[in-house]
Amino acid sequence: MELAGKICVVTGAARGIGAALVRELKARGAAHVAATDILPSVHDIEAHSTHICDVTKAEKVEALVAEIESKHGSIDLFCSNAGVLNGFDLSFDNAGSADAAEWQLAWDVNVMAHVHAARALVPRMKARGGGYFLNTASAAGLLTLIGSATYSATKHAALGFAENLAITHRDDGIRVSALCPQAVDTAMIGDDPNNPASLDGILSAEDVAKAALDGVEAERFLILPHPGVDNYFRAKAADYERWIGGMAKLQRQFKVE
Repeated sequence: MELAGKICVVTGAARGIGAALVRELKARGAAHVAATDILPSVHDIEAHSTHICDVTKAEKVEALVAEIESKHGSIDLFCSNAGVLNGFDLSFDNAGSADAAEWQLAWDVNVMAHVHAARALVPRMKARGGGYFLNTASAAGLLTLIGSATYSATKHAALGFAENLAITHRDDGIRVSALCPQAVDTAMIGDDPNNPASLDGILSAEDVAKAALDGVEAERFLILPHPGVDNYFRAKAADYERWIGGMAKLQRQFKVE
């Protein structure tokens, strides 16, 4: 997909990968970049327009899409980027220990926000012959994240939805990319080298945004800013039992008594 001249939306745009995507889209010549977040600080982002939106609410996403399309034109690229990391516990006492509210929040942000975007935009994109979704998932959706069952499970679901979206609507001219980084220097992970996600290095949000949009321009489904993830994923598929054992061994290095 050629990004120059396109109408683009970025959710979770107040900081981190989202803010970097806004800057990179502008640098690549997008005609209009709408930045949206639940945080009022999104208004500080130098986008063409800024919007407050709770992406966990279907009616709010529908209203956002309608507003942007009525004012700025048909949305070509929707970057469904909002995410949350919760339920983190390095005691590994119980993988199911996060309470129901934490599970619901992870599901609503990490999965249903993508679903709401598709529900609002797929009919519009089909009617005009195509469009593009860039859904931020995580390497945890291909592998796992030691210490957070809520994040790992919902990112697996996010990747599964992106895959289904890509298959279901390929013949409608709709394309999908799933962004699956490991550790990124954002508020979610920070620059903590002791976080299990950071074993293969911590990338800047700017580097991840560039990799993401390179992938969109090449129309690749799976975008892996950390190249080692591809090797891990292949190893997991080749010998699942060995991979589970290896991850259990790795977990022992991070256990906090």
